[in-house]
Amino acid sequence: MNDQVVVIGAGIGGLVSAALLAARGCDVTVVEKEASVGGKARRLAVDGQPVDAGPTVFTLREVFEDVFRTCGSDLATALSIRPAHIIARHAWDEDGHLDLFADPLRSEEAIGDFAGADAARGYGAFRKEARRIYNILDESLLRQGKVFWPLPLMRRIGLFRFGDLAAIRPYESMWKVLGEHFADPRLRQLFGRYATYCGSSPFSAPATLMLIAHVEAKGVWLIDGGMSALAEALRALAERNGAQFRFGEGVARIETDAGGASGVILDSGERIAGRTVLCNADPAALASGRFGDAAASAVGRKPEGKRSLSALVWLAHSETRGFPLSRHNVFFSPHYPAEFSAIRAGRSPADPSVYVCAQDRDARGGEPADGRERLQVIVNAPANGDSHIFTDKELTRCTQRMTRSLERCGLKLEPDFPHRLVSPADFAALFPSTGGALYGQASHGWAASFLRQGAATRIPGLYCVGGSTHPGAGVPMAALSGQIGARQAMERLASTRRSHPVAMAGGMSMQSRTTDATA
Repeated sequence: MNDQVVVIGAGIGGLVSAALLAARGCDVTVVEKEASVGGKARRLAVDGQPVDAGPTVFTLREVFEDVFRTCGSDLATALSIRPAHIIARHAWDEDGHLDLFADPLRSEEAIGDFAGADAARGYGAFRKEARRIYNILDESLLRQGKVFWPLPLMRRIGLFRFGDLAAIRPYESMWKVLGEHFADPRLRQLFGRYATYCGSSPFSAPATLMLIAHVEAKGVWLIDGGMSALAEALRALAERNGAQFRFGEGVARIETDAGGASGVILDSGERIAGRTVLCNADPAALASGRFGDAAASAVGRKPEGKRSLSALVWLAHSETRGFPLSRHNVFFSPHYPAEFSAIRAGRSPADPSVYVCAQDRDARGGEPADGRERLQVIVNAPANGDSHIFTDKELTRCTQRMTRSLERCGLKLEPDFPHRLVSPADFAALFPSTGGALYGQASHGWAASFLRQGAATRIPGLYCVGGSTHPGAGVPMAALSGQIGARQAMERLASTRRSHPVAMAGGMSMQSRTTDATA
């Protein structure tokens, strides 16, 4: 009975925790209300073509290599993955573009050609600082359970490494610190955009988030089949070790008793027992009572003003002309502060920055073989999908603003291009109690990283995993949350047994179903 595990939601965090717990011998059932795995990492059909509708940038490959290795498999065997030589292409107008490369020396040279020798030197200093912040927090924060500031974190970093504590710069805004490295406002925009990777504004986020730039500089990878292929590979990994999946079935409530979590009740009324429940949903859904009154006390309720960004997402199949697209492209607004001021006020930006993932472009940024190509186009938007429904007129205006931003930089789509538009209201329907926020709570202010919900909750046996929990948003961070949740669940399961098996490498306990697992 104690080894029965229920995972609510088959997003990346839920899939990773399910795979790891199944590999450790637990009886795992994954309940997913949609028809397929992936959560935000999903595909939708547009003009007869499957288009990735969620995250598109794959970094920290080693996190997934560790997961597959622990489960007795191999990432390179499960998926076809290759490095992207161009990390991203950036433009502000029609007068050329700036590429960042997998080779940092090429990036430095490109920045020098674009903005001068001082900018190239500034990039070198920025890269060094971002790398130091990442190295300080990688093992002490990102790969560990939630920790508080400052003394508990100081213990993890090292009690006498006071310089490292100051070096993560939590009390200074990202935008301010970027000004120390770059006089050119375009470069501040470029590197400030990394704050949006966790749904935040560079004007309000702490400089600590510069570590995201180093995560990307460590390598961006392209997966054949996109992120949905990664999700399917994780499902297969979990099933290979005995996990069962229930699709098209929602969880009405999480049951508890004097000992903590005891199982779930499906929308159909069926009960699935489990002394361990991992919830791969935004913690706001728990707090609001989405999974029943008993589970609502598991986490603290966050005010709506702390929500991260949402988005307007066009999934398109269109011919493109003019601008030479790479796989990942960013077209910046000429009024960057106004863009985030509008979002803060609950409005869609009038002159937005636009991200375009050209999904048929190869690893080196070459053109597609023929005709139309699959595009995911993203504009940041406020997370008010539970209070504002876009009218057709508003959606048309947003599309016009988006295409105007692209055309300012020289990229033209076909008139009335085939597309499917996903709004904050659509995200709010998919992810209850979020208003369409895609990254949990915003990382604004010095304490934000330490206030994010951790894996453990106030209810024994109930855990949170996914991109809205610690350590944060993004595919690799969601996977790390799955690892942390699985590890803490295993520690509790081991502690409730009469005899305690020896802990295995990687912090897991008990005999693995896979005899060749090494972590």
